[in-house]
Amino acid sequence: MPHPRDVLIGAQAAASLLPVCDHYSGVLARMTKSLQLQAEMTEEFGTCVFDCTLDCEDGAPVGGEAEHAQLVAELVQGASERARVGARVHPVDHPAFENDMATIAGRAGQHLSHIMIPKVESVDDVDRAERALLAAYPAGLPLHVLIESPGAVHRAFEIAAHPRVQSLSFGLMDFVSAHAGAIPADGMGAVGQFSHPLLVRAKLEIASAAHAAGKVPSHCVVTEFKDETAMRSAARRAAREFGYTRMWSIHPSQIRPILEAFAPDERQVDEATRLLLAAERAEWAPISFDGSLHDRASYRHFWQVLERAHATGRVLPAEAARWF
Repeated sequence: MPHPRDVLIGAQAAASLLPVCDHYSGVLARMTKSLQLQAEMTEEFGTCVFDCTLDCEDGAPVGGEAEHAQLVAELVQGASERARVGARVHPVDHPAFENDMATIAGRAGQHLSHIMIPKVESVDDVDRAERALLAAYPAGLPLHVLIESPGAVHRAFEIAAHPRVQSLSFGLMDFVSAHAGAIPADGMGAVGQFSHPLLVRAKLEIASAAHAAGKVPSHCVVTEFKDETAMRSAARRAAREFGYTRMWSIHPSQIRPILEAFAPDERQVDEATRLLLAAERAEWAPISFDGSLHDRASYRHFWQVLERAHATGRVLPAEAARWF
């Protein structure tokens, strides 16, 4: 019996499935704590439910960029085998970029899940990052890119189509600051970022570009890390209204709300399981299910529901668990 993934995942389905949460930290104590928490939650859920991205761009002290890159490389090398650890380097036009890539990718490339490139403006920036990556680590790694300006949003579809790019993230703070005061400060908050037209347009453009290229759209941060209600609301809106399949966390307390918001509920998992079992019995031919007609176009959606449930640590029915 063929596996659902082999039957259903094709050109019109997302090519990449990543953990729904990408957790950022840049200070030694917080990076260490993040890696420890990742290991603990991997044991709890039976799968790695969030990525740890160790930060050089905002984490490195001015003048201490080289030492910070060495520290990040050492932490990546010391992470557990089941860990998913990435690194955010400096922008490609920053003096520290080349050394970041040479040190981190060169020393720890085999342990990295991805490298995040901030302030990407064009495909040329991605090409430059790729050249530096391959010079340091010829086997290569996925690049994640931060879209942080109006010009980058304009070119998001071109950037997303680059073969090395795996995920696009929206850099909210820099994007707001790039508008010379045209977007008020509350646009950087948990509520305003979902209402100002320029921000709504940018988020939708990035999500659309990512999906068009089979890449993963990753939603921006919520800075009100002590406001759990705001965090949960923002995560739900990102997942259900704006088309994002991944979201940044900047505090450990934000990880579980993101997992919950992006995970399908029990009813959705049950429906997907029953439908796919019926489709499998029909050898993936069209079927009538609960009064509606379904074929492979809708089967793909329900398969992705189960993939997301697994990626967020949800307990699957035994009939579906055998597929993972």
